[in-house]
Amino acid sequence: MTAPRMREPDAWRFSCDGHVPNHPQFPVLHYPGVLPEGPDRAARFEALFATHHWPPAWRAGIYPWHHYHATAHEASGIASGRARLRLGGAEGRDVEVVAGDVLVLPAGTAHCGLEASDDFVAVGAYPQDADVDMHRASETLPASIFTLIHNVPHPDADPVSGREGPLMRLWPRT
Repeated sequence: MTAPRMREPDAWRFSCDGHVPNHPQFPVLHYPGVLPEGPDRAARFEALFATHHWPPAWRAGIYPWHHYHATAHEASGIASGRARLRLGGAEGRDVEVVAGDVLVLPAGTAHCGLEASDDFVAVGAYPQDADVDMHRASETLPASIFTLIHNVPHPDADPVSGREGPLMRLWPRT
């Protein structure tokens, strides 16, 4: 497998908006251009994530409604195509992702697919042994959501570059 291209990821923070919790401490990380063009980029993302103890869980698009995982962090490698996503809830940030990019979403971070090319495919992965749930944006957030997010274990490694990767510095252990 070709070694991933690395530069410092973009990092964006989102606050609770009353409808989605977002993560109170950790930013979303966007690693542009991690994997170059080549055969079966989806399989290469799966291998990369698995190497760093983020087993791949799915290949698909991104749901077209605001949702989040309160019990797991999520990595998405863009295997093909391009998409415009909204991160952080209805008043969040629109982000363009293209083939080769990786997004790492801390638990509680809302994400929604706004538009995508016909060939768009993402590879999703979660830290080893994660118990993945799913919640939609809602009118009120139960207090228990914040407890779930707080109790999600810190990842053992960055899904792109392992134990020395930027995630380990940008998501400090508390």
